[in-house]
Amino acid sequence: MITLYTAATPNGHKVSIALEELGLPYALRVLDLSAGEQKAPEFLTINPNGRIPAIVDHDADDFAVFESGACLIYLAEKTGRLMPADTKGRSRVLQWLMFQMGGIGPMMGQANVFFRYFPDKIPAVIDRYQGEVKRLFRVLDGHLKAHEYLAGEYSIADIANWAWVRTHRWSGVEMEDLPHLMRWRDAIRARPAVQRGIEMPPSTIDLTRDGDAGVQRFAEEARRMVEMGQSLQPGPTRGEAA
Repeated sequence: MITLYTAATPNGHKVSIALEELGLPYALRVLDLSAGEQKAPEFLTINPNGRIPAIVDHDADDFAVFESGACLIYLAEKTGRLMPADTKGRSRVLQWLMFQMGGIGPMMGQANVFFRYFPDKIPAVIDRYQGEVKRLFRVLDGHLKAHEYLAGEYSIADIANWAWVRTHRWSGVEMEDLPHLMRWRDAIRARPAVQRGIEMPPSTIDLTRDGDAGVQRFAEEARRMVEMGQSLQPGPTRGEAA
């Protein structure tokens, strides 16, 4: 049994999707980020960085793993699935996983902060991060023109990138001009395990609809966290971002 400490964010949904794809039994422990539960002393013993997601593998002497990419690698290696065992195949998966960890996630996260949350709108900064997100999307689109998935067979690399790409509208970035990326996004969205994973936990608001009162409340709450200097995870989405 695995306990997943999480919230309804792209990073959290990476791991819940993987657990659903792998069919591993797990218990969900949802942390209230706005209440600071991720900074509670008991959670810091699991993840000293005070971020979600994290997992505890109770079948391996309560072994704790934090950082979403590390959780995905651990689960893939534990089960022998969603990542090839051969050196080259494994490397291809890890390359695209690191592409998400070092590029897609951080750039979309910064776009979210300055486009949605930051109290002062600075056009040059917003343009910088949205432009970099779009550039990274073009990289994905170009690669997917000749590949069904990012690293051969469907893998943790697809899960990690998809969990972020699907939220593109919250970052203020459109992708209608990227047909191969849209094809890939829609194909992964159709997977039953993915549909289950993005409901673990479910979101209560739709951050793709700016007029929604719940969205406005979330943005105001997130803005207060920015003003207080707290690190933000991108917000939850309900349904699809496109």
